[in-house]
Amino acid sequence: MEVIASLKNVNVEELCDKAVKFAEKNPVVVGAGAVVALFGVTRMFSPTKSKLMRRDGKDYNSTISTNLLNNADHTLKNDEFSTSVDDYEGMFDGARESTGAITSDESIDLRKQRYADMVNHFYNLVTDFYEYGWGQSFHFGPRFINEDFLQSIRRAEYYLALRMGLNEKSKVMDIGCGVGGPMRNIAVHTGAKIDGITINQYQVNVGNRYNTELGLSDRCRSYCGDFQNLPWAKSTYDAAYQIEATCHSPDRVATFKGIYDCLKPGGYFTGYEWVMIDGYDKNNKDHIRIKEGIEVGNGLPTLVEAQVIVENLKSAGFDVLDNFDANRGMHSAYEIPWYDTLNGSFTAAGFRMTHIGRCCTHALVWLLEFVMVAPRGSTKVSALLNATALDLVEGGQDAIFTPSYFFLARKPE
Repeated sequence: MEVIASLKNVNVEELCDKAVKFAEKNPVVVGAGAVVALFGVTRMFSPTKSKLMRRDGKDYNSTISTNLLNNADHTLKNDEFSTSVDDYEGMFDGARESTGAITSDESIDLRKQRYADMVNHFYNLVTDFYEYGWGQSFHFGPRFINEDFLQSIRRAEYYLALRMGLNEKSKVMDIGCGVGGPMRNIAVHTGAKIDGITINQYQVNVGNRYNTELGLSDRCRSYCGDFQNLPWAKSTYDAAYQIEATCHSPDRVATFKGIYDCLKPGGYFTGYEWVMIDGYDKNNKDHIRIKEGIEVGNGLPTLVEAQVIVENLKSAGFDVLDNFDANRGMHSAYEIPWYDTLNGSFTAAGFRMTHIGRCCTHALVWLLEFVMVAPRGSTKVSALLNATALDLVEGGQDAIFTPSYFFLARKPE
């Protein structure tokens, strides 16, 4: 415990900067050391052979994982990762170099036009990192002081199920389902049958394997498709939800209208949206910097203010019954701020979420890429996520951004 406590006083940025500079100047020395140090844990892995993961919920339980971007379920192989990173970064040209560069109409329009490629690239690259560091539910949630992280995540999901009134007879859409963590939790909790959609085939592969391995394939199914153009028949679902997913949409009115069409009359649509909140000042250069950092690190065309979400729902035909920031009490004495998880805790379970923990993961990814266990481009992805974690924390601390703007809407009878 004394060693763990002492880590809190380490100047992480200075330490990482020195380590990276040494590695860049001495690649042979570092590489040789990496081979020796990692031989014991990587001897069973081949850079040309992807690993078959169990998908039983335990693949990422170990502190050190060599499964990142290197498993048989993935749709990208070898140098395709690097090509994907380069194309993704090109859609955010100037980000973090010149504040305001990606807020121009030209930059936003480019991402809206190429949103399918942008989002698909993003989740091809980050899904493994998300699951390793976060779990199967890729979202935040309000958290009370008597809750641990996973309890708060599930409570956020169960709240949606409660507001939709789900039961074992309900047929539900999960819009932007990721690898299906919320889908499975809600299905187990309510008995509902849930169809999920994601634009990313890798997430479909992973999600459906989880559904099968956990005995839920009769109630949960992931489909590859675009939520701008849903593949399902009109008036066939009782309810729908999205959790921090439609922030990727280039046109939310079109997205919401598609959901509206697939719902039966009287059907509910609910979710949590990423938005800028009242504290945001569009003329404040530092606020713009934080906003742009969140956008480039999360595959977003652009972030909007909360009222836009309400207006978009109404424009799609919905009656909006409720809307509020689920994190509105985050700075009270009885809640833990949503962004605090990104600071992590110095425990065996929480260490990988700390700044030091993310730096350790980043160093490991660099080494694995150097010895060709991880594909080329892995280190860039790790760096992207580390940078955006800091932007998210700043956005939360300054009360200019929330990932949990709740809404409840209904299709008229």
